[in-house]
Amino acid sequence: MRHKLAYRKLNRTTEHRKSLFKNMINSLIKYEQITTTLPKAKELKPKIDKVITLGKKNNLQSKKYLFSQLQDKQSVDKLSKTLSQRYVKRHGGYSRVIRSGFRYGDDAPMAIIELVDRDIQARKVDIKKKEPEVSKETSKEPSTSKSKEKPKKTKSK
Repeated sequence: MRHKLAYRKLNRTTEHRKSLFKNMINSLIKYEQITTTLPKAKELKPKIDKVITLGKKNNLQSKKYLFSQLQDKQSVDKLSKTLSQRYVKRHGGYSRVIRSGFRYGDDAPMAIIELVDRDIQARKVDIKKKEPEVSKETSKEPSTSKSKEKPKKTKSK
């Protein structure tokens, strides 16, 4: 009998599973789209919907609870400021799971989980912009802070 057996265990211990989903929720809030296996994505969908619903309340109690669950200040700020404004007229269904084929190594079914009405630029949050290099012609000051040349030590037999 399967009484009181809800959710997938995903072949992990309880603590490992909790930390896995916490990290996945933080990544999904930050990038608004992540690729993972299909069972993990299906388990993550109700969790992220509940977190966004709590973020829409936008009171101190819900912020403290979200911080205790997510343990990431940037995620809580983005939930309470950006995502709560985006989903103010939507009652649930904040995320979608899209099947995306099978993984090469072990043929596991893969899926993309993303937020509905996501920001396309959110995926590029961590990509650093290239700074223009200063050419040698513009800086004609001689560099006097050259490192002192030390003689190379050789091994003696």
